[in-house]
Amino acid sequence: MKDTSNSTERFFAEQMESANELMQYVKQLSPDSIARLSQPDEDVRQLMEQTLQTMLGALPNQNFNVTVTTSRENLGQLLASAMMNGYFLRSAQQRMAMEKSFAPSASEEGSDA
Repeated sequence: MKDTSNSTERFFAEQMESANELMQYVKQLSPDSIARLSQPDEDVRQLMEQTLQTMLGALPNQNFNVTVTTSRENLGQLLASAMMNGYFLRSAQQRMAMEKSFAPSASEEGSDA
């Protein structure tokens, strides 16, 4: 049987080092940059809200008293998934905006004829 304790320790050490680099980067950001990064785009926020409601089940508050119970690990996985979805949606939104800005407008296409 292979001893994996050394590789496990190395993995967690690498993860902590990466997290420390990120923390140092975030600490160096100006308060204005952090405020801008903390404000979600309204379209992305709505999509994230819909995604989380779908994951958790969305029953109207006025008719149901809903309580969600989970473990710490499952909650962590849910939050990580939500963050990844948010990053994906924000990237997709930025790509869409960039494609729109590079696409020829309808008036330009009509003037070529």
